[in-house]
Amino acid sequence: MKCDKLVDIGRRRFLQGGAVAAGVATLGVSHSPAKAAPAAARVEYPSNRLANIAELKVDAPLDIHYPDEDSPGVLLKLGSAVEGGIGPDSDVVAFSVMCPHKGWQLQYNAGDRTLNCPGHFSRFDCEAGGQQTWGHATQNLPQFVLRIDDQGEIYAEGVDELLYGRLSNVL
Repeated sequence: MKCDKLVDIGRRRFLQGGAVAAGVATLGVSHSPAKAAPAAARVEYPSNRLANIAELKVDAPLDIHYPDEDSPGVLLKLGSAVEGGIGPDSDVVAFSVMCPHKGWQLQYNAGDRTLNCPGHFSRFDCEAGGQQTWGHATQNLPQFVLRIDDQGEIYAEGVDELLYGRLSNVL
């Protein structure tokens, strides 16, 4: 019976602690308008030209490297506006193609606009900012922060998650 009481005391303390934490969190909430949270691990890299928008065709991935030659990626024109998309149709995005689980090179599937890992079958939704939809990966796919100039030149200027295999994720 002594063991049961210790378990009950543990639960009770746990629940009390949770209630206190929730109360403190509520007190800290501001009543200002909601803003989108910044990416958890945005890493700034030097600006690098990737392509011109005229080179892109819907669902035809263009192989790129960013922030350097050791980091393969893909530039995509999806054909419909997506959050974080650039260009006249807000449909151009870019992602690392190294699976965040074990570093396998991902392959684009135009049928459902996903990047897929041949190693352990993780899938990432390109229309939802590289969100993982299936598999062993434990984080979303790193998306490159893009900008486009008046001549249609597309530049990458950072990454919104950590790149696979980089201990510091800086150059």
